[in-house]
Amino acid sequence: MLEQPENPALQTHARPDPAPEPPALVIEPARGRFSLQLDRLWAYRELLYFLVWRDVKVRYKQTALGVAWIVLQPLLTTLIFTVLFGILLDVPSGDVPYPVFALAGLIPWQYFAGALSRTSSSLVGNAHLITKVYFPRLIIPLTGVLSGLVDFAIGFVLLAALLVAYRIQPTPAVLLLPAFLLLAMATALGFGLWLAALNVRYRDVGYLVPFLVQIWLYATPVAYGSTLIPDQYRWLLGLNPMTGVVEGFRWALLGQEPPGRLFALSVAITAVVLLSGLVYFRRTERTFADVV
Repeated sequence: MLEQPENPALQTHARPDPAPEPPALVIEPARGRFSLQLDRLWAYRELLYFLVWRDVKVRYKQTALGVAWIVLQPLLTTLIFTVLFGILLDVPSGDVPYPVFALAGLIPWQYFAGALSRTSSSLVGNAHLITKVYFPRLIIPLTGVLSGLVDFAIGFVLLAALLVAYRIQPTPAVLLLPAFLLLAMATALGFGLWLAALNVRYRDVGYLVPFLVQIWLYATPVAYGSTLIPDQYRWLLGLNPMTGVVEGFRWALLGQEPPGRLFALSVAITAVVLLSGLVYFRRTERTFADVV
């Protein structure tokens, strides 16, 4: 008995469907001289999250004290400032004890200093990613700014404990603290973008940043108040964007003199530095993989 040939239609039906093609990623150059393409950051938000979490975990890995350094650094610095400036030099601190006065300025300053240092060296430190994988390069310096928020949160708990110990009640302006923190983040990112892009081409920047941060500390009213500077020269402090941040924290928490014009000048300078840093970073990022 002859075998009946299989129905060609059934054979066609029996074939598995072809696998769908993977989505194509088209990488296009920026259009326009000042195109920042910030929308791509949202598309790669998961990568930003994992890089931030990686930095937080690695920072204190294989250290004897671990995250205790987050508390020890501002605590020991406050102790040194209290002895040198509060006791020996008798720097005025208004109506609040000098340790609270100093720590209220140190917490935002140490966040800014750490964020600036991490951001400036972020591109060189992640050269293995830049040369192998495509993603918006802006994610790397942004990681250095966001990962420092964990240290800031723990340091702020220490400051809150000190306020309770000295029975100091914050003013209603404490609700504006996120605005001052946002200014510190924008300042660190703006200067960090310039330094990170320059560090790819000129490695001298890596040696310059620690020296710059050290000088910047004494140019910021952390160990002293802005009222210590004569009125005719006080506007010079406003050229330092961190002046508005530190004075804003003390005003919101301790009820001291509001930053006023110093804060407005700090915001204006931060806006210029951040916008120009974004433009310069975008114009030079196409050469990072070749130079780094």
